[in-house]
Amino acid sequence: MSDVKIRAVSPDDAEAITELCMQPNVVWGTLQLPAQTADGWRKRLAANDPNTSYTLCAEVDGKPVGMIGLNWTTRPRVRHVAHVGMMVHDAYQGRGIGRALMQAAVDAADNWLGLIRLELEVWPDNERAVKLYRSFGFAEEGRKRLNAFRDGKYVDSLAMGRIRPGFAE
Repeated sequence: MSDVKIRAVSPDDAEAITELCMQPNVVWGTLQLPAQTADGWRKRLAANDPNTSYTLCAEVDGKPVGMIGLNWTTRPRVRHVAHVGMMVHDAYQGRGIGRALMQAAVDAADNWLGLIRLELEVWPDNERAVKLYRSFGFAEEGRKRLNAFRDGKYVDSLAMGRIRPGFAE
């Protein structure tokens, strides 16, 4: 998608991020709750610590329509590992937004943040997301049985991981 701009997220994006989080497909595909507040998101975005997180948004026509975050700990033995979380507005899914966000996050992880391993969890029935993650080198590492509550029942999630290509283990 040529009209997408990837940039750092800011507290000023809180209203758009709130709208994004309340989209039915976003609620279904993530661990976000269906009722969120702009004030809550403003506080979360303002608290982003560049020593432990890197958060980007995809913007189309000046409006944030997707977000991806890399989050890691400062604990020395696992400082090289980050967890990935991503969401794309329902109206923009299937248009390359997720791919653009993932490409930017992987580039930052591999070339700027010194991260070796990326991890994420995804619902096994979110086939489009699983396919996207695999295209970036993520592999299934296990299934977490009855890991989350979605649509009134407990569901499994897939644990996926990616090791930076060319990294000597």
